Amino acid sequence: MAVLPIRKYGDDVLRKPAEPVTEINESLQQLIEDMVDTMYAAPGVGLAANQVGVSLRLMLIDLSVGKRPEELHVFINPEIIEAEGEITEEEGCLSIPDFVEVVTRPERVKLRYQDRNGVEREMWGDGLMARAMCHEIDHLNGTLFVDHLRGFKKDRIIRKIAKLAKSGMWG
Repeated sequence: MAVLPIRKYGDDVLRKPAEPVTEINESLQQLIEDMVDTMYAAPGVGLAANQVGVSLRLMLIDLSVGKRPEELHVFINPEIIEAEGEITEEEGCLSIPDFVEVVTRPERVKLRYQDRNGVEREMWGDGLMARAMCHEIDHLNGTLFVDHLRGFKKDRIIRKIAKLAKSGMWG
């Protein structure tokens, strides 16, 4: 197992829609294991494959951050098939570390996906799970949480990141 470098805002791989997973094989299983190690080391509750530089429709979520292994969810080729309600809460991102902002997301979502064995499944997520599902699928589509912000809030984060990048403290 390995902890992989997490790509940060400004890296092109984060803006490119990820490709569907076409084969569930040993190398994909190794990527999943490495992503689990990376997510827990960060620590984070979710991680998309493109955040570690691999442009595949693969994401992980574990709201327990490794405390309860049975709560680790592996989603291959996930898609939102239903969404209900709306909730506005703070959100952050491993690819935009140290920045948190309020984002509106669906309160409840239903995903269709394949598990790590290739079995097609559906799963409802509520509250934080719904937020994490939407956040990680956004990554797979080349969207970051700052794209949901407007005006001053978005500009402030972008300016701070630019300043950090210029000083060599970003990336």
